[in-house]
Amino acid sequence: MSVWDDLVGQAPVVEQLSSAAGGEGGPAHAWLFTGPPGSGRTTAARAFAAALQCGETPRGCGHCASCHQVLQGTHADVEVIRPAGLSYGVKETRELVLRASSSPSGGRWQIVLFEDADRATEAAANALLKAIEEPPPRTVWLLCTPSPEDLLVTIRSRCRLVTLRTPPAAAIAEVLRLRDGVDPETAEIAARAAQGHISRARLLATDPEARRRRGEVLAVPRRLTSVGPAVTAAEALVKAADAEAKATVETLNESETAALRQALGESEKGRMPRGTAGALKELEDRQKSRATRLKRDALDRALLDLASYYRDVLTLQLGVRGELVNTELAPELRSAAEDTTPESTLRRLDAIMACRRQLNANVNPLLAVEAMTLALRTR
Repeated sequence: MSVWDDLVGQAPVVEQLSSAAGGEGGPAHAWLFTGPPGSGRTTAARAFAAALQCGETPRGCGHCASCHQVLQGTHADVEVIRPAGLSYGVKETRELVLRASSSPSGGRWQIVLFEDADRATEAAANALLKAIEEPPPRTVWLLCTPSPEDLLVTIRSRCRLVTLRTPPAAAIAEVLRLRDGVDPETAEIAARAAQGHISRARLLATDPEARRRRGEVLAVPRRLTSVGPAVTAAEALVKAADAEAKATVETLNESETAALRQALGESEKGRMPRGTAGALKELEDRQKSRATRLKRDALDRALLDLASYYRDVLTLQLGVRGELVNTELAPELRSAAEDTTPESTLRRLDAIMACRRQLNANVNPLLAVEAMTLALRTR
């Protein structure tokens, strides 16, 4: 057992980080973990933090109290930042920088693990830059983004780069079999369907509802027989994303609101003291931003699943060697490949990618998805 056990298919990264954790003179003060979604950026950063705090070996034993606390997210000297909304503001960043400047309370280092650092606003990124330029001697920053280009070049230049690759499907399937007890067939299907996203593969392998939602998305191409069904399919995709996000945030919102109201001094009759409305409104705004983000993320996952369908069709049309993502739909995919041309399949893939870009630009989701489904039905 070691802190690196959950890092799937990333042997070069494990060697790089374990060597850095055990090297003389201490680690670099800032690290940038990059890689495609699901590749394990945060997992790698958390494992590195555990190795740096390990009380037994310089490379991370995985079983001492310090390793266990870091991996469980309870270590006092490791702060994990997960932007809940669409962005991370300058006020929050300045508060974070102030906390990061304190000395470790018991560990070897004061570590800040910043997930989705690309969500920092421009002002927030500039505040972060100042902290990285002049770091305290015992502070280590671990930043995670999909690509180095997602951060200011001045921040990138001050970080040691760690690049993760997309894990192979075989490695993901093996992890699902050995650690999650998933049967081999389901593990292989989930690993291919997730397209290198480890958490997504685990969800598909263990949650029947997630598999059902994905099946509904993959049924969209055969439903696009005319304008009416295309519009209906778009509405269904958006509503499904709404429902998925709502199910995730409702429980979180209730517990957060109740905890804040209690902390602010709510009376037995539910009345709040004067001067607390601002704090409650700030929490409500954060919750709305988080709901928007989760809805967008759910819709983007659906679009990527839809793209995998047409990717398989194009693979068959071009006679490219390699396994299909959606092997369970092989007969339908072959039929689609015979009935259409590679040029039309490429146009459909372009329509899906255009829809993703529009959603990132805050275009109304229903309008963007309707435009996509109408484009998908055009030969």
